[in-house]
Amino acid sequence: MTNLSYQSTRGKESGLTASQAILKGLADDGGLFMPDFIPRLDVPVAKLAGMTYQQVAYEVMKLFLTDYTEEELKYCIGHAYDSKFDTEEIAPLVKADGAYYLELFHGSTIAFKDMALSILPYLMTTAARKNHVENEIVILTATSGDTGKAAMAGFADVPGTRIIVFYPKGGVSRIQELQMITQKGENTAVVSIHGNFDDAQTGVKKIFGDRQFGAKLADKGFQLSSANSINIGRLVPQIVYYVYAYAKLVEGGEIADGDPINITVPTGNFGNILAAYFAKEMGLPVKTLICASNDNKVLYDFFQTGTYDRKRDFILTSSPSMDILISSNLERLIYLSADCDTAKNSQLMKELSASGAYQVTPEMQEKLQDFRGGYATEEENAAEIRHVYGQTGYVIDTHTGVASCVYRKYVEETGDRTPTVIASTASPYKFSHSVMEAVSGDQKDKDEFAIIDDLCKVSGVPVPRAVEEIRDAQIRHNRECDPGQMEQAVAEILGL
Repeated sequence: MTNLSYQSTRGKESGLTASQAILKGLADDGGLFMPDFIPRLDVPVAKLAGMTYQQVAYEVMKLFLTDYTEEELKYCIGHAYDSKFDTEEIAPLVKADGAYYLELFHGSTIAFKDMALSILPYLMTTAARKNHVENEIVILTATSGDTGKAAMAGFADVPGTRIIVFYPKGGVSRIQELQMITQKGENTAVVSIHGNFDDAQTGVKKIFGDRQFGAKLADKGFQLSSANSINIGRLVPQIVYYVYAYAKLVEGGEIADGDPINITVPTGNFGNILAAYFAKEMGLPVKTLICASNDNKVLYDFFQTGTYDRKRDFILTSSPSMDILISSNLERLIYLSADCDTAKNSQLMKELSASGAYQVTPEMQEKLQDFRGGYATEEENAAEIRHVYGQTGYVIDTHTGVASCVYRKYVEETGDRTPTVIASTASPYKFSHSVMEAVSGDQKDKDEFAIIDDLCKVSGVPVPRAVEEIRDAQIRHNRECDPGQMEQAVAEILGL
């Protein structure tokens, strides 16, 4: 097998192994790590079709994580995708209302982030051993709602690690917030910031870029890494479920081997749909990648015009994990569309930082033709949740609702009936208030857990363990700060 190496999208670092890139999380120049090429799948779909999720995961991940031994990688996969998932398939497909909903929320925190964050602690601790790391690894993460809980659940009490999560106060659902602030684990810390997700993400990147602070941490025996999708160790596991979904469609006779599919993804930070693009580049027959946005439609506008412009109002919506105006992972696609020209990519990222916008060249825009943008307003999202439930009895969450609505509009506009997989990124229980409002009207005077019990009756799906656990859980984290105080908060938490 050819050894891949990793380099920064901004050019100052190259030649890293997969384990080194996973340990670092973010490159020293602020860029994101990318493999020097995207490998092709080396197992035929006919063979993948008969495999378990764990077996497919190995066949995909071995191609990217080439310095992990077979034994190491299988250990990581086996311990990640186990009984913490409440279905044997790990990522089941549900056919409803003319599409295939890929349920990515059967892990311990009922959101798609579990798919990658269940394995990241194992990949990272294995990487630390491989690279003889003596320091304690401090995972620093910004979350728009789901990454924080999934990362903490993965890293809680993992020896040699600490995890600090920043989230926007008032910018996540109550269930998301409760999941985070009740998190157990001696090595976990949660801080709510007085700002939005972009403020949190920018603050985390600033801390990574502060060389002086990094030296201070190293002096005390700490080194930083990230559990956000900026970490390549988050992105690679996400490729797996798209390959698995295609193989299962073939196995179930829904499509023939080689038939194209479309993939629709509700998108905020661009990692989930980028993983689908990687799957296509690996040889999966994907026709169109439909990028679904909510009212924060910066990505929709980008695919329409070639201009990325974050200078706009930040809108709080019922799909908070998508309330993002700076989509970090888009940088990886920009880098690819520039033919891996790190100078060109760096220039565009400088423009984004300085002026809040950049424009790609017509040649780069031409290379983005696999993508099609769409967006759903709050009203359209609620109507879609109501429509799917009314037609099929199937209840979807507010993020899946955005994707489902955008897909419906795409079919109406294009007439394209290619079989389509919709990434269903969270359990409706995570956004029970908004979901029940969409399905049966006003919920404003109801207690959150009374709404959850109503949702159980409506959906016929038992209340997940992740929700039952927080019903009476003790609140353990109540730290708050302004975005400018994030580095200070990290220093206090680590006792510097």
